Amino acid sequence: MTIAFTICSINYLAQALTLRESLAKTNPEINFFVGLVDRLDHVSFEPKYQPKCPLIEVHRIGIDGFDEMCNRYDITELNTAVKPFYFSYFWEKYPEANKVIYFDPDIIVYQPLHQLLANLDHHDAVLTPHILSPIEDQKTPNELHHLNTGIYNLGFVAFNRNERTTSFVKWWEEKLTYECLIALCDGLFVDQNWMNFLPVFIENVHIERDPGYNAAYWNLHERTFSKNDEGFQVNQKHSLIFFHYSGYDPAKPQILSKYQDRFEMAQRPDLHELFDYYGERLRENGQEYYRKFPCAYIKPPRVLRYQRVRKSLKKPFEYLSNVFDTI
Repeated sequence: MTIAFTICSINYLAQALTLRESLAKTNPEINFFVGLVDRLDHVSFEPKYQPKCPLIEVHRIGIDGFDEMCNRYDITELNTAVKPFYFSYFWEKYPEANKVIYFDPDIIVYQPLHQLLANLDHHDAVLTPHILSPIEDQKTPNELHHLNTGIYNLGFVAFNRNERTTSFVKWWEEKLTYECLIALCDGLFVDQNWMNFLPVFIENVHIERDPGYNAAYWNLHERTFSKNDEGFQVNQKHSLIFFHYSGYDPAKPQILSKYQDRFEMAQRPDLHELFDYYGERLRENGQEYYRKFPCAYIKPPRVLRYQRVRKSLKKPFEYLSNVFDTI
């Protein structure tokens, strides 16, 4: 049995449902779940927008110290911090699930994942590097950014369940319980930098170098796209397996990704059909509807800043209260 899952809050459900739709079309044999970093207690969806896949609320998967994690992290950090805990949850809940795959919600899978599943038959895990070749400019992102944010992109990771991988995921849980921060000066970028250790700690890890995997704004310098009767192609000779639309907002279709400045959409006509299709699917899957739901775990910036200064200075909470009253 193979499980694929994503993690999001309600406001990102259109992306998650678009991912689900693509998997159902290309890989119907894979069981798909949404790990929901949100609460459904007081939420009632209109019938048209009732999600057609299981939503597993994060407070139900048994994370020790979850309330403290909510106080420690902002919403981006929290969504990434719970990732290893969902792997453990699926392995415990579905012991027959020997292969578990994580995808970020802003991904579309365009082809069957036969080669990925075959690689998991012979390897403990599969990772995709951000880039496969050098970058010849100083625009964003470049190699320095990837040194800060991780060699591998954790919008995707797949594990074959065994003693080695379950042990690694437990170690990953421990790290992300306290150190899943966006704190580049401390060597931290949410969950990603910790994954640099996976090929070191576990010898039998497959580093996927097929450019059809995890194509995204960070590797567009080395990948061009076209289409034939078999679907979208990368560099004229590789099938596009999945595209990661990180940082794209269909309300601003001229901006390829808000996280990069290397290309404008007008410079990349090879991407127009891919992005037009994604924007259409998001609209059909209720993006304008879901994005209005506030996340139950969002902390006001002032409160989160208050808590972080308290932690970093290791002073009593009461001692700092007068300081923050002046901010």
